[in-house]
Amino acid sequence: MSTTLAKASTVQQNWILIDATDLVVGRLAVTISNILRGKNKVTFTPHCDTGDFVIVVNAEKVQFTGDKWNQKEYQDYSHYAGGQKITSAKEMLEKKPEEIIFRAVKRMMPRGPLGYKQLSKLKIFKGNNHLHQAQNPQELKLK
Repeated sequence: MSTTLAKASTVQQNWILIDATDLVVGRLAVTISNILRGKNKVTFTPHCDTGDFVIVVNAEKVQFTGDKWNQKEYQDYSHYAGGQKITSAKEMLEKKPEEIIFRAVKRMMPRGPLGYKQLSKLKIFKGNNHLHQAQNPQELKLK
């Protein structure tokens, strides 16, 4: 019996809608990265993009466990002298709540052209409205 490998031309990619209200960031990111890579499908092939598109709404309502809102820090560096910026999770939630989920998912994806292509299928929105109504996304209940 031989194993069948998926091809890019034969893969059916769906749209999935996830409501991030009261979900823990790390557990949400694991679920999203598995869907983006296609690991939830029986046709998963490591070298082919078999994943689905993911729409995340209510990004500003995510949760952290413990005291991570005060302790967790996000670091950016411009590669110039004195160009390091450190932002706490609480400040990131106020300024760019989408970035919290994006960075968590990005660090769970493989590095390389395929991983970057899969990551581009992630759409994160603040609030309950999103721009992809025409794709008829299927809602995925996580809690």
